[in-house]
Amino acid sequence: MKGRVVLGLVSIAVLFSCASGAKVSENKTYEITEEKIFITQGAYQIPAIVTLPVGANGQKFSAVVMLHGYASDKDEAGGGYKICAPELAKQGIASIRIDFFGTGESTVDYLEYDLDSAVANTDCAFDYLKTLKTVDATRIGVMGWSMGGTVALLAAGKNTAYKSVLTWAGATDLNGAVFTPAAYEIAVKNGFYEATFDWRTPLNILLKAFEIARDTDVLAIFSKSEAPVFALAGTLDDTVLPENAAKIAATSKNPKSKSFLIEGADHTFNIFTGNMECFTILTAETINWFLETL
Repeated sequence: MKGRVVLGLVSIAVLFSCASGAKVSENKTYEITEEKIFITQGAYQIPAIVTLPVGANGQKFSAVVMLHGYASDKDEAGGGYKICAPELAKQGIASIRIDFFGTGESTVDYLEYDLDSAVANTDCAFDYLKTLKTVDATRIGVMGWSMGGTVALLAAGKNTAYKSVLTWAGATDLNGAVFTPAAYEIAVKNGFYEATFDWRTPLNILLKAFEIARDTDVLAIFSKSEAPVFALAGTLDDTVLPENAAKIAATSKNPKSKSFLIEGADHTFNIFTGNMECFTILTAETINWFLETL
């Protein structure tokens, strides 16, 4: 392990006061550590960053697996997870954020990525958290942004050990969005589809990934989870429509499950505009949710 950094305290109650009234619960704030690691999964390595509260000797904390969206990385759009993870830790919530196969610092070809491999990556990160002496293995949740939210729902539906779920603009169906009919036809012809972006290098998506997405009923799988879910979205999101949040909450059998729309927020909660008000609300709601449910 390497890259250990100790970070100091901030006045989080002041930081997260905002127009919506969202405010982090008043409780002790912790110093934190961040460490870059690589988790072995079979023949592969999963790059990750673990962010931990620094507590008293023997103290154990709840924890969250943080999953990034399509073509992103463990720090997420605009550094959103890089911002959020330390704030979680300051409130006593540990986290691990990972690069899925083929993204970020992963040296694995993106052809190895599909929904099944993403869930396997997620569970591998979950298993790592359980080994940490400062983490309570019975209080681990999962969260994801956009396509990462999709993976979080699948992971929770397939593994009942996740005690709480949260999505930021979580997608309930990737067919017609990431896995478009036109892209599928190219993948059928060539065996893969080359996805291009204006912010990163192209990614090759294997035909198998299209077929797995086609055959995966995300909400049906998630309905098997006993964990409560909090689905957050922005009212101006035109990438993953905001009504998906209500669908996610309605699928859950847990009475604590709910959805919340942040007024005026886009798919990235306006993080690229320089106005952090919506993202501040998002982070405060996230912290409060995990304080309440883990």
